[in-house]
This record gives sequence, C-alpha cells and structure tokens, in this order.
Amino acid sequence: MSVPQGRRSSPSTQLLRRGFTDPAAADTLLDAPDLVAVRSDPVLLDALGMTADPDLALRSLVRLIEALSVGDEVRAASGEEVRPETQVLLETLVAAKPLRDRLLGVLGASEALGDHLARHPGDWQAMATFDAAADLHPDLGDFETCLGDAADPDSLRIAYRRCLLGIAARDLCGTTDLPATAAELADLATATLRAALRIAEAAAPEDADRCRLAVIGMGKCGGHELNYVSDVDVIFVAEAADGAPEDEALQAATRLASHLMRICSDNTAEGTIWPVDANLRPEGRNGPLVRTLASHLAYYQRWAKTWEFQALLKARPVAGDARLGREYIDAVHPLVWQAAERENFVSDVQQMRRRVVDNIPAAQVDRELKLGPGGLRDVEFAVQLLQLVHGRADASLRSGSTLDALSALAAGGYVGRADAGALDDAYRFLRSMEHHIQLYRMRRTHLVPEDEADLRRLGRSLAGLYGWDRRAEPVAELRRAWKRYAREVRRLHEKLFYRPLLDAAAQLEPGEVRLSPRAAGQRLEALGYMDPSAALRHIEALASGVTRKAAIQRTLLPVLLGWFADSADPDAGLLNFRKVSDALGKTPWYLRLLRDEGAAAENLARVLSAGRLAPDLLLRAPEAVALLGDPEGLRPRGRDHLEQEILAAVGRADTPEQAVVAARGVRRRELFRTAAADLIRAYGTEERPADQEPGEAVDLIGGAVSDINAATVAGALRAAVRAQWGDELPTRFAVIGMGRFGGHELGYGSDADVLFVHEPREGVGEQEASRAAFAVANEIRRLLQLPTADPPLLVDADLRPEGKTGPLVRTLSSYAAYYRRWSLVWEFQALLRAAPVAGDRELGERFVELIDPLRYPENGLKDDSVREIRRLKARMEAERLPRGADPQTHTKLGRGGLSDVEWTVQLLQMNHAHAEPGLRTTRTRPALAVARECGLIGAEEAGILDEAWVLASRVRNAVMLVRGRPGDTFPTEGRELAAVGRYLGYEPGHIGDMLDDYRRITRRARGVIEDLFYGG
Repeated sequence: MSVPQGRRSSPSTQLLRRGFTDPAAADTLLDAPDLVAVRSDPVLLDALGMTADPDLALRSLVRLIEALSVGDEVRAASGEEVRPETQVLLETLVAAKPLRDRLLGVLGASEALGDHLARHPGDWQAMATFDAAADLHPDLGDFETCLGDAADPDSLRIAYRRCLLGIAARDLCGTTDLPATAAELADLATATLRAALRIAEAAAPEDADRCRLAVIGMGKCGGHELNYVSDVDVIFVAEAADGAPEDEALQAATRLASHLMRICSDNTAEGTIWPVDANLRPEGRNGPLVRTLASHLAYYQRWAKTWEFQALLKARPVAGDARLGREYIDAVHPLVWQAAERENFVSDVQQMRRRVVDNIPAAQVDRELKLGPGGLRDVEFAVQLLQLVHGRADASLRSGSTLDALSALAAGGYVGRADAGALDDAYRFLRSMEHHIQLYRMRRTHLVPEDEADLRRLGRSLAGLYGWDRRAEPVAELRRAWKRYAREVRRLHEKLFYRPLLDAAAQLEPGEVRLSPRAAGQRLEALGYMDPSAALRHIEALASGVTRKAAIQRTLLPVLLGWFADSADPDAGLLNFRKVSDALGKTPWYLRLLRDEGAAAENLARVLSAGRLAPDLLLRAPEAVALLGDPEGLRPRGRDHLEQEILAAVGRADTPEQAVVAARGVRRRELFRTAAADLIRAYGTEERPADQEPGEAVDLIGGAVSDINAATVAGALRAAVRAQWGDELPTRFAVIGMGRFGGHELGYGSDADVLFVHEPREGVGEQEASRAAFAVANEIRRLLQLPTADPPLLVDADLRPEGKTGPLVRTLSSYAAYYRRWSLVWEFQALLRAAPVAGDRELGERFVELIDPLRYPENGLKDDSVREIRRLKARMEAERLPRGADPQTHTKLGRGGLSDVEWTVQLLQMNHAHAEPGLRTTRTRPALAVARECGLIGAEEAGILDEAWVLASRVRNAVMLVRGRPGDTFPTEGRELAAVGRYLGYEPGHIGDMLDDYRRITRRARGVIEDLFYGG
C-alpha cells in the first residue's frame, strides 16, 4: 500500500505490515528505554516480523532483556565492572545475523523456551555456540559435554533446556533438516539418560556396585528420530556384578532404573524433561521393571506378541553398561528378523494398525497428525512391515530410522522410487508440523490446533521451509499442504501396507528368501519342478546382477516360484515368466506393477502356469500384463464398446489386411482378458461374489467370447466393404450368428456359425446387389482365415439353406421362400439359436421376425416332426462320434454331454415357446430355467441337466486353455490332465475323482434325457 507524499505511516501500521497482530501492544513494548535500539533498527524490526509469531517474539525478547537488566543491576551493585549483558545482547542482535535469526526464531515459535530464557537469561548465548561450519551439527559427545556438570535433577533439567535451545534454533532457521533435528534430539535424550543414570548411581553407589545395568532405547529414541516432546521409551536389562547374588542385583538395578525415571519424569519449578516409559518391556506394566538378559530371551522366545518384535526393530543401547547393551541387541535382533515367519504375521500387523485408528476419539480423528489415517503411523507401519518381511534376507533394510529404512527399501527395489520419494516428503512435512506444534509450549501432542492464532503461528513457522509467503495466507497454505500430504500418505499406505505380495513373502521359509544355487535346486525339485537345472538358469537370468530390475526380481521370484509350484506345470510357468520379463525388460512399469499393484503378481503367476492359451496370447501382446493389476482390468467389455474400438482401428488401416490385423489385435487382448479372468477365478485369487456358481462363470465366458467374435466379424465386414465400395455397400448386409455363436455361448475354441443375409438398396438391381453381397461374404471369410498365430476365428456358413451346395448369401425374401417350401424340421431347430451379430441391425431384426413363427410353431411340433428330431439325434450319436472316442467322456456328443442337453431343451422350446414367451431365447440355460419355472420339467431334473451342461462347457474351455487348441475330450497327457483338474477345482492326485465325477454327472443327465427327449 503506497503512502501519500508528505505523510508517513504510523508506527502501528508499520508493525501491522511486518506481521504483528496486536501492533498497539507491540508499539507500547517498543517504547521501553531498553528497546530503543530495536525500535530504531528496521533490520531488527524486519527480523521480528519474519518470525512465526512477531508479537510472541517481541514479548519474550522484552522479558529476556528485563531479566538481563536485573542481572546487570545486581552485578553493578556488587561493584563488578563488566559490560552489561543487555548491551551485549542488543549489539549482538544488530551485528550477528545468524544469532539474530536463531534467537528471534526461537522466541517467536516457543513460548516455553522463552519462559526458560526469562528464568535463565544467560542461556541465550547457547545459540551462539555453533557458529563455525564444522560445529553446525553437534553429536552425542557435544551433548554429553553440555550436560556433564549436572550434579542434581534440576541442574540437569536446566542444562537439557539449554541444549534444546540450540537444536530448536537450528531447526527453525533451516540450518538442520528434519532427520538431523530428530537425530540431535535423540542424541540429547541419550546424553540425558546417561547423566540421569550417573546421578542415580551417585545417590546409591552400593546399588551401582551390585549390578550391571543397561538402558535400551526404544521407539523414536531408539530409532534416532525423536520428537521435541515425547515419552522416551526404554527397556532395562541387568546382570549381577561379580560376586553379587542375582536377586539382590535385580533389586539394586530396579532402584537405579526407578530413580533414573523419576529424575527425567518429575515436574519441578524447572519443569520436566520428558516421561520415561518402560511399558514396552516384557509383560508391559505388569512385568518386572528390570530383567536379566536370559529372562528377556525366554519371554521373547515363548510369549511375545507380533507387535513386540515390531517394537524391537528400533532397539539400541543408549545408557549404562555398553557391553551388556550390545549383548542384548545381539541376542534379540535375530528374533526380530524371524518375526515375519510367525503365523498370521502380516495380518496381525495390519489389524494392529486398524485398531489404532479405531480407538481415536471421533472428535479428534481429523486433527491427528500421528495416529489418524494419512498420519505418521501410516508411514511408519508400512515401512516397518516391509522391513520385517524383506529384512530377513536383506541386512541393508535393518535400520531403526524410518527415513533411512525407506531409502533402503527404495534402493533395494522393494518400493518404487516415486512412491518412496512421496512418502519421504510427506513424512518430513508431517513430522515438522508435529515438531513445531510441540515447540510452542513444549507439550506432548500430535493434534493439529483449532485456534486460528495457533494455526497462523504454525503456518508461518513452516513458511520458510516450504516457500510460502508468511504474510499472505499461512493458514490456508498450511491446510492445503497438510491435506495433500495426508491424502498421499493414506494412498501409499493402502498400496504398500496391504500389498498381497507381502503376506506371501512372509510365509516363505527362511532359506527360500534368497536363492543359493544348491539349496534352490533342491527346493525346486521338492516343489515339483521337473527340470530344476533349467529353472535355475531362468532364475539366474532374471535375478543376477546389481541392477534395480534384478533386485526387484529377487524380491518377486521366491514368491512366484511357490505360486508356479501350486500349478500343474511349474516349469512352464517359470519359462513363460522369463519370456514375458524379457519382452518387457525395458518397460519401467512392468516389475513395479508386479511389486506394488494389488494381486497382479499372483494373477500373472496363475495365468502363466495354467496352460498354453493365455501365455501364448500374452507373449504376442506382453503389455496386456497391465490388465492384471487393474481392479477393473479383468472385467469383460461390452460388445458395443468393442465394436466401436475395432471399427475405429479398421477405419485407420490402409488395406483390408492391415484392418483385420488391427481387429485381431483387439481380439487377442480381449481373449487374454477373458482367459485370465477365468483362470484367476478358478484359482480363487480374484475377489468375486461368494455365491457365484460355476455356471455363472460359464455364462460370463460365453458372453464375453461371443461379444469379442461378433465385434471382430463386424470389423472384417467393415474392412471388406471399404476395400471396394467405400462407406456404403450397394445392398444392406447382416450377419446372423448360429449355434453357440447365436446362443451367446461360445467357448475359447468354438467356430463362428453364421448365415449371411442381404437386401438390395433402393435403385440397385438384384444381380448387382447379389454380386456385392457374395463378394463381401467371401472377403469376410478370406480376411478372417489369413494365417495368424492367434486362435483362429473360423466363420462357418454350412447351416445355410441347402448347406455347402446352396448360395453363400441370400436375400431376406429368398430365405422366406426357401423356409416356406423346402426346409426340414432340423433347420427350424437350428434357427432356435439364430441372432444378429453384425451388420445392418434393422435387416437383422427383420430376419428374426421372419424366422420366429418357424422356430416357435404356433401349435408346437407334430408327432412326425418330434420323431424326425429323435431319429436325427440317434443317428448323430451313432455316426458322428469320432472313432476311438469314449462316449462316456466326450463333452459334445457323448452321453449326457452338450448335445444331449441342448437338443432336449430345444425340443421343449419348439413345443412350448408359442405359449411361453420366456422360452423364446437363443441361450440354453435361461431356456432350461424358464422350462423349470413353467413346470415343463421338474426342478431336480432341470438341475441335473444344468449341472451336466455347465460341466461339459467348463471341460471344453479347460482343454482349450491348457492345450491351446480345441478339444472335446479330456487330455491323455498327465500334466495336461492335471491342469484341467486344477482348473475344475481338483487338487493334485485327485484326477480319478474328476473323471468319476464327470461320468456320474453326465450319466444322471442321460437318464433325464432318456425320459424327456426319447419319451422313456
């Protein structure tokens, strides 16, 4: 704001601009004689204005100057000839910017430290101690020196606060970052515990002589990442000194430990240091305060809970007998790194975190920096869980510091660099918030304040670290940053903490975590790998070296090998994994996906080891791996969506051949999506409704494959038309699906039975239209039969009138004339499955209108027609079953197989659909369900037929998935048969049960068919 010429802004206005919220009170304070130098120096006023709370900084500075003035008066009265401390302070503030920033920064951020300086004004010089660059970061020795002269509890408390002044000053000025500040606080706590123990020992030297006492730092103190105000968690371990009885030694150690705790925890006129909390000891507050090392070990080996090992991750000796402390750590640390092998370890840790959140009072959950969702505990628990699972084999992860461990997890490939960086940034911000909240009154809290003045001070204290404008909107900036970081923490916590790979990795035997060649070969053979030497070569190729890719593979492989071993062909699973990894080796997202995203790794392992079809599809388009990590990735896409995508791809192609290649690419991806979802559901690794029956899965697959093939045929039709006629064919053209295609029941290896129908456009001669339609139909078939490594899509038009000898394409009127004069009853039966699948929709609907009266005759079938259908069925059973095929296990033509069930249902449809509209469907299972509801078939009989039809369909799909080519009988090769069994839910060694069950189910179905179809 500009000031009019000739006028000067008032002192209060100047102070307001500098950030004071009560400029009138500040103006009054600055009128004091001792503050003339401050009022007259704009540099000092600006420095006050840059603090977190200029009003607080000025008030505290006034109190400090007043306290120094009293000391100056006392010295003057005693005749001492020394420079007044007040003058030294003010001159130093003017001349020394580092000290000015430190002192005023502390005074503006911490009322409690201002109170300390008012009581001990000479301690302001502690902030000038570390001016030299080499001394900016004091170590444990510096703090021990600082506290070394403390001979009683109060002098220790005063010395502790004096040291704290320097830490806070460097923190608030940005001289030290968050990890360095937390480490300094932990070192100061360590030095304080040592000094307190010395005081306790001096008070009871006879107790000190009877025992060796070690103090083990736990929690943030042990992890070298302490807060300003925090309980200091410890565990006490003791042994008898030479010649002392153990019980007397433990009593002496307990007295020393109790005295140490009182020295640190008691509140006097000099305040308190911090509470010492020993509740992390065995049995908690109900257990003895001090134990021997042997007693500690006995407890941890027999009784300790999962969380106690998690707590020990940060344990380190901090005071007392150093040798005993090291012996304790050496003894318990192996137990820490075995904790992940405990039953339900991962779920126990996850449940513990959920309990912490559930116990937060509802009114506080949104203010919780530490315990709430998106808080510090989310970071710490995720990091600790990853450490405990993977640190068994990787010693680089065994750090008590959260940020150091997070960095090691990123370096080792256990966490993505971007995720680790985001967590690191968020953790630093949230801990800095927590620190600065605690600094104000030196109280233990991790709740974000609600008062606007407190938020303003907090926002301004962080502004310099995060580049905010202190004088603009510090509260708004603080809230935005806090919510942003909290959301990111919660997202990454959910991603890492509930990663399925963790639970699987935790269940590995210790020797499996790292694969030594000899042990790995023996383990692979025991797991069922037929060629362990080849498997080892694959492992070596994938995991050797020092690259990040190899590091991630070393994390993944032990778990994947177990999943492969759970299949019928582990060797094929590992080989396929190597092929996919080689194909995607330079793709940055691939291994990250397997490590981080949901059940992607397990899904991939199941897919790669379950047969040939899905791996073959994936190896031709490896990028489809991404589908396995997307929660929606395995859901089938609707026909309209697929057709739109394929038609767009065809439209971009230059030639019909290129167009069909593009269409096939979409088909390949979608077949993989469907096959992968099918295999994963069969293994139970994908969440699905608890009541989903195998029949529903069959319906889902049949519908998905039918939609995929329909969209592909539509793409081939568009390509065929564009090649010669551009945008519009001279005749309207439709493709009618027949058989399982029209019934929306295609399997992976089914042919696409079709009819072609056309209708000349207005003004186009019938011969021209017929030539165009014939050319398009032939071109569709040619394009779809071009050689490819993909599963073939054979378009079969043999169900057309007159079969192979009849015209490939007919007009609608020609179909009507043929069906009216020449058709046989089996052709009407075939029309029960007819449904438009591609081309002109209106023409397709008119074809359906034409055939409905034929396939659903008004009065049902005449007796001779029923006899003819039965005769044709019997002839088919006798003549069309392949030579050598077992009629008891042939899924299509065998006893109680697909043909038996479908012909029975179709007979019911042709007899009753004129009266029961629900039977007018091209789909077998819905028609059977309606027949049951209408009383045309008993509920038990309908259930028997449905079970047989579903089982036969699943076996056909399984054969295609396993062998990569269609088949109507069970495989004869052992591994293929076992893989079919695994798909159907049979455990290894139960193949005989599978075949027996198939024969039993289809035998019962045949009995129903004998009654219903053949009339008993």
